Amino acid sequence: MSNMNYPQERQTYEQSFVSTMNRVYLLMFAGLFVTTLAALLVITVPGILYAIFSSSIAFYGLIIAEFALVFILSARIGTMASATALTLFFLYAFVNGLTLSSIFIVYEISSIYAAFGVTALTFGAMSLIGATTKRNLSGIGGYLTMGLIGVIIASVVNLFLGNSTLDIIISIVAILVFVGLTAYDTQKIKQMLQSADSDSYQDHTEIIRKISVIGALKLYLDFINLFLQILRLFGKRR
Repeated sequence: MSNMNYPQERQTYEQSFVSTMNRVYLLMFAGLFVTTLAALLVITVPGILYAIFSSSIAFYGLIIAEFALVFILSARIGTMASATALTLFFLYAFVNGLTLSSIFIVYEISSIYAAFGVTALTFGAMSLIGATTKRNLSGIGGYLTMGLIGVIIASVVNLFLGNSTLDIIISIVAILVFVGLTAYDTQKIKQMLQSADSDSYQDHTEIIRKISVIGALKLYLDFINLFLQILRLFGKRR
């Protein structure tokens, strides 16, 4: 009897996975849209631009707020309502746009468009691999995390050294790390959905909504960081 029901169960899970991933990508791109609007708001309103970039306290305060929002959302997603998680995600996307507005000051607009296009194509390819590959990518997760930590440490050190060669190396390594994380995080979302699908003791709809939000946050971060590193490596400065 169970064998006869398997195809239907399999079809139900695949439909659930597709619909959840569609929601994840929708939320991720909505977050990117909010970030873009926030950045455009800053560069088109001189008062806001001056308030953020004329004061180190304001700028670094926003950076700290970003880290706090990501930490709270990642650490408390299990206990907070999905609506609250979604609100925090869009709040983070907005605050991130305020600080990322600086790229419109530093880089030529053509370089920003080109970097975004390359990022979108690369991200799409790697996310598709993560969603469809039969290979378990869990083994590379630790290496990617170590690579990310190494990139952060090297970036901080190079703030004092100002070595242009090291800067290029850091960007190349960072691109490879975030390319890998895109596939890895996409597969993790798939695994989270599989785990939720087998849990009949909680509100399944609420769990799926939370997975959609945390998945969107992970992929949003992968996309933004990949975009920034590509722009940093190939972008033409003003």
